[in-house]
This record gives sequence, structure tokens and C-alpha cells, in this order.
Amino acid sequence: MKPTLLLVFVVLVLAPGRAAAADPVPDRDTQIAAAVLAAPEDRRAGAAVLGYDADGALVTLREGSNDLVCLADDPAVAKVSVACYHRDLEPYMARGRELRKQGVDDKQRGPARWKEVEAGTLKMPREPRTLYVLSGSAFDPAAGAIADAYERWVVYIPFATEESTGLSTTARSGGPWLMDPGTAGAHIMITPARPK
Repeated sequence: MKPTLLLVFVVLVLAPGRAAAADPVPDRDTQIAAAVLAAPEDRRAGAAVLGYDADGALVTLREGSNDLVCLADDPAVAKVSVACYHRDLEPYMARGRELRKQGVDDKQRGPARWKEVEAGTLKMPREPRTLYVLSGSAFDPAAGAIADAYERWVVYIPFATEESTGLSTTARSGGPWLMDPGTAGAHIMITPARPK
């Protein structure tokens, strides 16, 4: 095998996480600036921030002083998506990330975690906890903004049902609805209509 082909093979096959990256990992301050945009403005300064090191591993970029944890954009994914959530959701979120790394697909990650919550092996708060998600096409560090930004909210209420909340389980653009009712991952989705 020619040296050039061998190098391509090593990069694409043996290091798929970084080879698939849309962009190099941004510096710490850029990751923090983008991540906290998902949080309410008055909660940003005190939020803890998780982000990525040069190898693409998730690390703590900043310790927090309030109850929010913000997750920086994954540089291995082309579009931008940042999120902030109540710190009590971290075990549930961390377990989701572990399952993803293990190759568990999106449809199975939720049910796998729900079983663990029900078995008492995964901690999940019983009271409502909020997740803020902000996505878009790119982050502009100079402007401190995400282009084509779309914001949505999730309020986890484990084991909530239509009867306990009065919410419909039918997806509703622009208003709240209940997703995964009756499970440990039951949550209220608030999804505004996307800008045209």
C-alpha cells in the first residue's frame, strides 16, 4: 500500500471520531460563549459548561455556580446544537451520551434509560426539570450568535401522563405537548414554529 493511501486509511478507519469532524475543536472560550446561548440570559454567567478537548473527548470547560449545566456544540457534527439543563438531569444526560458511544440508536436510548431509572440504577429527579436547546447552521464568535437559530424547550416530568398534566400527547407546533407519557423520560415539549 502506498504511504499516502495508508495515511488516508489510518485517518478514516482508525480515528473515525475526529476524521468525521465538521470543524476543528474550537477553543475553550468560543465553546463556552456558544454553549451558554441556550440558557436564559440571566442564568448564563453561573452555568457550568461541558465541552470538547482537542481529541474530541467531553471535558468540563467551566465549573458553575448555579443549577445549570450547558453542553457545547459537538464539533464532529456539521450543524450547531447547544443545550443547557438542570444539573439534576446530568446523570440521565451522561448515560444517554454513554449509550450513544456504545452504538445504541436514538430510539433505544430512551427506553434503556427508563428501565434503569425504574430499577433504581440511574438517578432521575421526580420533580420537573428543564432542558433548553438552541440549534442553527453556524456559530459566529465575533457576533456572539448562532445563525438560523431555533430554540425549543423540554420540561422533564418523570412518569407524567395526559391525565396528570392535562396535556395532549399529539405533537403541536407552537405549543406544549407531552412526549413519552408514563415513562421515566416523560417530558413536555415546547416547540415553536420554525422561521420560514
